Amino acid sequence: MYPRVVNPRIKDVLAGILAGATPEERARNLAPHHDALPPSIPAKDDDSRDAMEKRRAFLRERGFKIDQLAGEGNEIAPEELRANIESLIGFARIPVGIIGPLRVNGVNARGDFYVPLATTEGALVASYQRGAKLISMAGGCATLCVVESVLRAPGFVFNSLVEAGAFLVHVISQFEAMQARVSETSRHARLVQLDPIVSGKEVYLVFHYTTGDAAGQNMVTFATNALVTHLIETAPVKPLTWFIEANMSGDKKATQLAFQGARGKKVVADVTIPRELVVKYLHAEPEQIFRYWQLAIVGSLQSGSIGMQGHYANALAALFIACGQDVACVSEASVGLTRMDVTKSGDFYCSISLPNLIVGTVGGGTHLPTARECLDLLGCFGPGGAKKFAEICAAVVLSGEISIAGALASGEFASAHQAFGRKS
Repeated sequence: MYPRVVNPRIKDVLAGILAGATPEERARNLAPHHDALPPSIPAKDDDSRDAMEKRRAFLRERGFKIDQLAGEGNEIAPEELRANIESLIGFARIPVGIIGPLRVNGVNARGDFYVPLATTEGALVASYQRGAKLISMAGGCATLCVVESVLRAPGFVFNSLVEAGAFLVHVISQFEAMQARVSETSRHARLVQLDPIVSGKEVYLVFHYTTGDAAGQNMVTFATNALVTHLIETAPVKPLTWFIEANMSGDKKATQLAFQGARGKKVVADVTIPRELVVKYLHAEPEQIFRYWQLAIVGSLQSGSIGMQGHYANALAALFIACGQDVACVSEASVGLTRMDVTKSGDFYCSISLPNLIVGTVGGGTHLPTARECLDLLGCFGPGGAKKFAEICAAVVLSGEISIAGALASGEFASAHQAFGRKS
């Protein structure tokens, strides 16, 4: 087995869960809350201009600024988009809907949220609204950002295995020096883990970083470039050649490596929904939905799916577009695992696991006017918001898994898309 420097940050996260003097206090950290829910979004199924204005007024009455989303804000100066776009000609206008309230009882995200979703797929917002309603009526879902790391994996080529081994011995001895070097490249980047892998005369170094509240893709690229420069300068054996990314980090692609570990923020969420709510709003018994989930597992296995889930990409793409995230990261973020069960009392249990959320609340596209308004709707814009945003993402994904499973189990999947997804 290759040497591995273990990520210590998971201890801090778990300490946050266990905060409290007694087991009862600790249990309340993520427990359902049955306080009165805030009002739901008005006129949800009305496509008229009057209904849209009612929804806008509803948000403004609660202190949310949505001038840019409503098309009433100032024009964006091209100069403000430097580092976001080249050869600018204009903007793609993608409609943004809203769901809520969605009650979240997370370590970082706690409260009732109105969530913006940008999409052109009819029935999507309505489906997530239904899932959010069920979760909220059940007292909310628990969410936890378990661990975080952004990966970059440079590769090195040597003349022989002996040379590759000598280089690897040097690399392991330099871990603390590399941590110091990373800190010089950024105020926020931290090197927390190194996974060295030898394949014949080639060496791959999988670096794991934390990046604060930024998604951090560029941040870790700059840090890795500094690390590789340092290693080559100090190594007793020089590589014939090297590449700053050897396609092993899982960057913007679905990989088994990422599914088993974490790239970005690994977030989990779960909820137990009383039987009567499931029957009333999903029009199916919990046992029917559980049976569908069992069938779906076998289908996923036969299709070669990495993980097992219904449609994580729908929620994540809609959130990423609305909130200024790197949308291509949905390719890895949508890898995950959905778990469904029926409790001894006949209630419905559902959990989701997202091991690859590359999200941020500073930098990237988060400063764009509509993205900032959407992040402000969630109380996530700026420093200190990334883990909270990641947990909200998980809660929305959970809403969608519950809703789509209910639609498929009840036989209403086609009719729902016919009602909401067709012009006629």
